[in-house]
Amino acid sequence: MKINYYPETDSLYIHLADKSSFDSQEISEGVVADYDELGNLVGLDIDNASKKVQLGEFIINQLPLVPLKASA
Repeated sequence: MKINYYPETDSLYIHLADKSSFDSQEISEGVVADYDELGNLVGLDIDNASKKVQLGEFIINQLPLVPLKASA
């Protein structure tokens, strides 16, 4: 999964699969689901994301919890 936030348009795109979108459907106001050729969900596009998603908490929760090692 890959998440991109675009502050200039306040939109959030969640890539669920590494496939191209073949079809799109608005599933609720400002939320568009992208599907591949087989009808599988490959991504979600959320407009006005800062009003619909707690972006700070959402993005922070996605950070890896792997400790970093200092280089010698």
